[in-house]
Amino acid sequence: RESKMKYYAIADLHGRYDLLLEAVNKIYAHAGEDDYKIITLGDYIDRGPQSQEIISFLMKQGDHFICLKGNHEDMMVQTIRKPLDPDWWLGNGGNTTMKSYGSEVRVSPYYGIPPAGWDPHVVYPSHVDWLEKLPLYYETEKQVFVHAGIPDNDLPLDKQDEERMMWMLYGSKDMGGYQGKHVVHGHHQFADGPHEFFGDQGGRTDLDVFAWHEGRIVIGVFDDTQGHALEFIEVLAE
Repeated sequence: RESKMKYYAIADLHGRYDLLLEAVNKIYAHAGEDDYKIITLGDYIDRGPQSQEIISFLMKQGDHFICLKGNHEDMMVQTIRKPLDPDWWLGNGGNTTMKSYGSEVRVSPYYGIPPAGWDPHVVYPSHVDWLEKLPLYYETEKQVFVHAGIPDNDLPLDKQDEERMMWMLYGSKDMGGYQGKHVVHGHHQFADGPHEFFGDQGGRTDLDVFAWHEGRIVIGVFDDTQGHALEFIEVLAE
């Protein structure tokens, strides 16, 4: 029988390693004998409790996994590499990521005073290297997978504004899409998601369902026969 390629998209895990493991088990069961790729849309870290564990897991996976970079990975890398004022990242959930590496950091209430316990060296250098090199998008025959969105319909993907691909927010009436392809993204959280939009340019699906807070993710299942999802697989925390 002819084997079809399926694409399983997971958005914004934010430290919920428990949901990632459950999702991977469900994907293995669902894929059966079909060829498949698991595409993680970024924001593996911050807010939830097990950021380090997620990165360690993803780094060990083979060609079945395509891991994209989100704005939270970018914040972490810049804060450690540049180095930038750590409050920017720590105040956006980076303190829980540091805790997953064994370091308790308290953000100072006073501007300009470094946070107590701040030591970026506790983060494994191999993790920072891996995160820094992650791609921003993955293109298939019918979809473009990205963390936040594709800002400019007229530009080639490799000429897009990289920061906006990780940070932009679509408007509630923005149908999205990119040159006829369906855009699959996260970043903009809705507890009642996923949200699907159908438009002339290909439409979009927002898979960020506020996982770290709600204890739920929804895997989008896609293939090369159509742009929008074939179905969704819900994963709930124990």
